[in-house]
This record gives sequence, structure tokens and C-alpha cells, in this order.
Amino acid sequence: MNKIVLKLGGTIMVLFLVVLLPLGYVANQIFTSFYYNQVGTEIDDLSKKYARTITSFDDEQILNMFKTLADLTNKDIYIVDSNGSVIAKTGIRVGDISEEEMKQLSQGQPVRKKFMDVETESSYLGSGYPITQQDSFIGAFFVLASTNDVIKPVEKVRDLLILSAVGALFLALGLTFILSKKMSDPLLEMEQATRQIAKGNLDIRVNIPSRDELGSLGKAINDLAFETNRYRTNRKEFFANISHELRTPISYMKGYAQVLKQGLYKTEAERVQYLSIIEDETERMVRLIDDLFDLSKMEEGKIDLHMAPTDLTEVLEAALLTIKIDMQTKGLDLNTYIQKEIPYIEADGLRLQQVLMNLLGNAVRYTESGTIDVRVWYEKGQVHVEIKDTGIGIPEKELPFIFERFHRVDKSRSRELGGTGLGLAIVKNLVELQNGTITVTSNVNKGTTFYLHFPVSEEDL
Repeated sequence: MNKIVLKLGGTIMVLFLVVLLPLGYVANQIFTSFYYNQVGTEIDDLSKKYARTITSFDDEQILNMFKTLADLTNKDIYIVDSNGSVIAKTGIRVGDISEEEMKQLSQGQPVRKKFMDVETESSYLGSGYPITQQDSFIGAFFVLASTNDVIKPVEKVRDLLILSAVGALFLALGLTFILSKKMSDPLLEMEQATRQIAKGNLDIRVNIPSRDELGSLGKAINDLAFETNRYRTNRKEFFANISHELRTPISYMKGYAQVLKQGLYKTEAERVQYLSIIEDETERMVRLIDDLFDLSKMEEGKIDLHMAPTDLTEVLEAALLTIKIDMQTKGLDLNTYIQKEIPYIEADGLRLQQVLMNLLGNAVRYTESGTIDVRVWYEKGQVHVEIKDTGIGIPEKELPFIFERFHRVDKSRSRELGGTGLGLAIVKNLVELQNGTITVTSNVNKGTTFYLHFPVSEEDL
């Protein structure tokens, strides 16, 4: 009873019956009323015509003629005088005409009423019309039609309606079953898929070709399985990477600390060298932990940003001044183009400098020779920054993943150059937290270009 096919089918059938039964009742009443009115109109016309042809109750031939007409028309007649006494009839025995009805007839108004044959208990619909002679009321002429003339056609119509309703009911049952199955089968498939996902089978997919809400739900389940699988893979890679990143400097520190403790160095210069290595690896660990801490706070939305109107060119010049020594050491040329009167942007100056320092540092780190070009310009309500290098570049297939944590294009070279694999992930989060966007283009062995876009501060609009 808890199956959706039964619930949905039962609901549709109840609604069908709720509509069908009143509709059938109304249709039956309409047809019944139609036939009653049709018969009533017919006997009204006959009683009126017959009443106008009678001039006297003394002419037996005329009365017999009306009896013959009654047989031919399959109608009964009932003629009464002004006192309600029966003058002529065609074999039926009905009750007397009431005083109220006789009064109505005497006033020239027709009467329509039901009669009951006291012997056969047959029901008749009768119509009476006043008979007048020289504007004087002398009696009434009633034409009676058996209600069987009405009931039989109505019963035939009712039988047809019932037969049609039963046929429609069975048709509706079939359509309801097909519709319920069509709707429930995808739901059952999705239910089984979600149970498999809950058990850890994240490679399962549902096939719902429709474009309605069921199709959207199926697509959402597929997306959930994909994203969950991707999250699980990233989590494994994260733990593997963080373990490796921590293990490497700790191994260096432990090894060289043991060398120093056991006095296994030959000269003072060698001892200082070992201490420098320990210091460098310590700084590397501190930098890694700081990056992890910042990234965690950003992803949880708990990082504090001091947003204020900020001069981006001033922050960029400070970052360029800091990185200038490293560029000169590698013999790289710097080309800058900064448009005059750049509007302020709404940003945190320190965090914005962290973004620019990271991108410029990467440009210097992965460029052996050539130039680094920096452009800043204002256009269409946004300040744009372009940082372009002539370094080793990034393969096209790696570009969608470079902003993920610990993703490295060349892992061995990245570690050799001192990267933690978290810099670009931090950059992307910081840019988005400051209402900006970041994109990248790159060609292997030709260089990489990062684009930053920040909306202008409301004060400068």
C-alpha cells in the first residue's frame, strides 16, 4: 500500500470518480428534464388544440373522434365539465381534479399535473386546457401521456452513460497504471542510485532522459555523485599532499639536527650550512601552515577583511618594489603600463597586496629568461590587471585545476622552486572575497597571463 503506483493511481482514480459521478448525475438530470419537457410540450399543444375544437359536450361523435385520436397518438384523454365531473375518458381511472385546479382552469389558465391510475398504479403526465363556449368556461380537456414514454428513453440514455462511464473508468485505470509506472520507475531508479551512493559507490549514474522535474532530479543526483566522488578524490590527494609536504621538511630537520647533535660535521662553515637548511625548512613549514590556516578560514568565511576604497596602483607599485630584487637576480625585464587616474576599488589593501605578490612571485619563479609585463586599466566600471610572463607555461588540460589546493603542473619542479601548491587557491579565494574575478590563459614554453577584474568603489561611481 505504500507503493507510489498505488498511491498515485488511487489518487487519480478518486479524482476521476469525483468528477465523473457528478457529471453523470447532471447529464442524467438534463436528459430526463429534456424528455419531460418534450412530452409536456407535446401534450400541451394537443390539449390546447382539442379544447378549442369542442363546442358542446352533447355531440357523441366528436367525443368518440377524440378517443380515436387518443389511440392513434398513443395518448389518453380526460374530459371534465365545469364542476369537475368526467364527461369522457379512454379507459384510465384517475383521481378527481382539485378545486384549486378547476379554479385555475376557469380563469383560462392551463394546468399540468401528474396523474395516477388507481387500478394499474401507472403514472401519467397530464396537461389540461380550459374549454370555453361564448367566453364561458364549460370544462377542461386533459391529454395524458404515460411516464413510461419518458422513462424508457431516459433509461436508454442512462444505460449508455453508465456503459460509457465504465469504459472510461477502465481506460482511466489503464492510463493511470501506465502513467504511474512511468513516473515511479525513474523514482525507484533514483532511490536505488542514492542508496548505492550512500554505500560509497560514487561511479553510479541514473539515466532519466526526460527534461521535466524528474529529469532535473536525476541530473542533480548524477551531479551529487560526481561532486562527492571528486571531493573524496581531492580529500585523499589533500591528505597525501599535506603528509608529503610536512614529511619532507621534517625529515630534513630531523636528519640535519642529528648530524649537528652527533657532531658529524667537519668545519664551522658546514655546521652553519646545516643550520641554514634547518632554518629554511622551518620557514617552509611555517609558510605551509600559514597558507593552510588562511585557506581554511577563507573557505569557512571566517577571514576578516578590512574593506575600504583602495588605490590599486599604489598597492601594485609596492608589490613590484618588493619583487624587483628577485627579477634583477634572474635578469628579467619588467614592463609596466598603468593608465592614469585609475578609480579606487573596494578592497583590503594587505590582502590585495598578498594576491599581487603571489602572482608576481609565480611569474618570476617560473620564468627563466625574458620579460614580465604588468598592465592596469579602467574600462566599463571595472579596474583590470594583467600580469603576463614568458615562462614555462601551463598545459591546456591543467588550466581548469590550477586554482585547486595542492595542484601542481610539475610537482618535482614546484617543490624544487619552493611552492606549496596552495598559493593560487588562496589567490582565487581572496579575489572573490573582494568581489573580483580571476582568469588565466597560457601556452607551454611561451608564458602565462593572469587577468584580475575588480568593480570600482561606489565612491568613485
